[in-house]
Amino acid sequence: MNGRARVWLVVAMCVGGLSGCVERRYVVESDPPGALVLVNGQPIGTTPVDGYFQWYGKYDFTLIKDGYETKTFNQKLVAPWFQYPPIDFVSENIYPGKIEDVRRLRFCLTPLVQVPTSDLLQQAEQLRNQGRSIGPEQP
Repeated sequence: MNGRARVWLVVAMCVGGLSGCVERRYVVESDPPGALVLVNGQPIGTTPVDGYFQWYGKYDFTLIKDGYETKTFNQKLVAPWFQYPPIDFVSENIYPGKIEDVRRLRFCLTPLVQVPTSDLLQQAEQLRNQGRSIGPEQP
């Protein structure tokens, strides 16, 4: 091995040993707390909860809680400046420290509205009458 190759090998070993990383995570909170959170259909826990993500882009956060409407929020996680090429190479491989990219997401849930039983029965009767007026389908 010649001298130049030896120098590059030493530099690569030093850079590899000192290289940092970017830790990407989100913290999900809800109002009220205690909602089950699904990220892209996968459960991660109840709020407040945090999770890790590997890429920037769109995510679906679904929150479920008894007595509240189940809601899905489409959230776009935009890459920060240090994740644009060629800077991302430096922040992921050369920078010696750890970079934390933490996204805080807060969602508000809407209480379920209880419809009175009499209103439901009235709507059911109207639908039944509509169905009877249509009659059977002719062949």
